[in-house]
Amino acid sequence: MNRPVLWIIIPCYNEQEVLPVTAPMFGDKLRSLIGSGRVDDSSRILFVNDGSRDSTWEIICRLADTDPHYIGISQSRNRGHQNALVAGMMEAKDSCDITITIDCDGQDDLSAMDDMVDAYLDGCEIVYGVRSDRGTDTWFKRSTAQGYYKILEALGAEVVYNHADYRLVSARVIKEFENFKEVNLYLRGMFPLVGFKSTSVYYSRQERLAGESHYPLRKMLALAFDGITSLSIKPIHLITGLGGIVALISFMGVLWSIIAHILGRTVAGWASMTSIICFLGGIQLLSLGVIGEYVGKTYMETKQRPRFIISDRTWDASKDSPGQNTDAQKAKKE
Repeated sequence: MNRPVLWIIIPCYNEQEVLPVTAPMFGDKLRSLIGSGRVDDSSRILFVNDGSRDSTWEIICRLADTDPHYIGISQSRNRGHQNALVAGMMEAKDSCDITITIDCDGQDDLSAMDDMVDAYLDGCEIVYGVRSDRGTDTWFKRSTAQGYYKILEALGAEVVYNHADYRLVSARVIKEFENFKEVNLYLRGMFPLVGFKSTSVYYSRQERLAGESHYPLRKMLALAFDGITSLSIKPIHLITGLGGIVALISFMGVLWSIIAHILGRTVAGWASMTSIICFLGGIQLLSLGVIGEYVGKTYMETKQRPRFIISDRTWDASKDSPGQNTDAQKAKKE
């Protein structure tokens, strides 16, 4: 079996502090994989600049000048972590056999790549990197993250527990994934929908090596809502059920008021009336908000706007791709 060509895809957004620290680590890992015979020497590390406002792109260009294994693309503007990953995979799919996506902050254990590639060589098309523990998280983040995965499971979404976006995906899977045209992306829930043979590799996550996280609570909540509304319509069903329960209770309240009036036991009560109005108003506004989320996503999907636009590359795109030795390309040349 020919050694597969691997592209390690790394999204970058304002990472000028951490990139000089982690880029050599990624380079050493790739050279180790090449040296062990697991992957071909034409494998690459693809940095995806997601519209950074600092010197991230300049650092990527310098890396590409010093080592041919480093390459980079730059998006025309910031489009978010999930879109940056898709941009990298679409760029890589025709030039490699497998991709591994990983964040550039150095928190994910690079040694797990060995097991990922071994699993691919054993026949797996998707290999999920799964955290074995959450010891580095705060109590709040650990509790909310684990609760979120349980909510997704309860809503019928197919996700891998404690898996983020550290995964190996074959070019074959990426070409099938290309048929998924969603604008609202939640990749950790979409790849299980593609299918193919898969497995998981477990690792411990470390602290960020430098710089600050670009995923504050606001962005994590936005991603969480995207995951729920992109993968499940059960919230709509829950609203329907809740509406039925509230309607039943309200009907019983009407009967009670009529009976009380007939029996002459009615007493004017401001507190009870206010509580009922506030309760029903809150339920209605919450229901409208959830329905609005789905309507908004439907609106964005109908526009069919591009998920990414590549403005620059560290190589001349008019010439051959930086990855040259995949089986498909060899067959074309022969």
